[in-house]
Amino acid sequence: MDTGNTAWLLTASALVLFMTPGLAFFYGGLVRGKNVVNTIMLSFMAMAVVGVAWIVWGYSLAFSGSNQFIGNFDFVGFRNVDANIGPDGGYNSMIVAVFQLMFAIITPALITGAVAERFKFKTYLIFLLIWMTVVYAPIAHWVWGDNGWIGNMGASDFAGGTVVHINAAMAAVAAVILVGKRRGVERGFEAHNVPYVVLGAGILWFGWFGFNAGSALAANGSAVNAFMVTNTAAAMAALTWVLLSYLTTGRASAVGAASGAVAGLVAITPAAGDVGAMGSLGIGLIAGGLTWLTVRYRHFLHIDDALEVFAVHGIGGIVGALLTGVFATAALQGNVGVIDGGFDLLWANFRAVAATIGYSFGMTLVILKVLDLIPGLGLRVTEGDEDSGLDITQHGERGYVGDGAD
Repeated sequence: MDTGNTAWLLTASALVLFMTPGLAFFYGGLVRGKNVVNTIMLSFMAMAVVGVAWIVWGYSLAFSGSNQFIGNFDFVGFRNVDANIGPDGGYNSMIVAVFQLMFAIITPALITGAVAERFKFKTYLIFLLIWMTVVYAPIAHWVWGDNGWIGNMGASDFAGGTVVHINAAMAAVAAVILVGKRRGVERGFEAHNVPYVVLGAGILWFGWFGFNAGSALAANGSAVNAFMVTNTAAAMAALTWVLLSYLTTGRASAVGAASGAVAGLVAITPAAGDVGAMGSLGIGLIAGGLTWLTVRYRHFLHIDDALEVFAVHGIGGIVGALLTGVFATAALQGNVGVIDGGFDLLWANFRAVAATIGYSFGMTLVILKVLDLIPGLGLRVTEGDEDSGLDITQHGERGYVGDGAD
């Protein structure tokens, strides 16, 4: 066993787990003060619920067997997942399973930003279990599992543009359609704690080095390149958002800078193993501009995606997956993009994006509709609970006492 690779993957796993508390602060700062505890809990509980379900059955469904569409039960309860030996690369199978657990945790947590301030907590916990089982695990198997059909057709998703970001974004759209708008959304809401937003984005940026560079599954040149392009794309997208904010409003928004950085991180995720420095600059620029435009004009869609999950993770993920097929250079993983004369990767990634959009959106609609029809569950809190705030009505606690409570 290569102790260097193992040490790097352990470190990367911890970095990716740290992203979920970062997301909690990022989302928590964007909502109103009366919902901050609830918003943070939605992310935190993903660590608990998925952390158990992945060990019992989730990893097995995502990564066992050779079926093209879903795994089997070979790894149920982490049976046959070895802590000492592995097939190749100098790492063992258990560390890869642990690393993948962290991806499974943050993906459903991303969805919560779309339905913040109005979703029932107990229903969310049940949704977490079902969604990880019937949506996340199959898509992870399609893309990263042995003989997965998306991987077989030549698509490249280095660290989760389809599996994580597009998947979560389309589930978020389905959830918003069924849950409906927040009460009084026409008046507009202001982020109650901008420092939380920036802190959360900073933690996400930091953790993303594990997300992307860790996906090389070794302490090697591919990890170094992924680390570098991750930082470059995030920086470029943050600059793009700040410049566009300044040009349109005359002010440089801190929330905009944080959102832009996250959009750049999302977009580089599928491409981190295939593009170099200039490609990452292009991805950051294009993703930053398109996600900013989507946020600016999203109101024309007449849906209340509270924390812009579709704009940042959906548009960012789609742009990143497609631009992988444009900027990929053969010197890295052997994939050839359009600029270097190859169109196969772009076409394969387009099909991967389309499949992820259709499956995630459709299955999430079905799951949520069934949960909404079950007596005693339902998706949305009562109007009184929503007006009072979900901190006190769902958890019996307040994030703040005094002026910050609203």
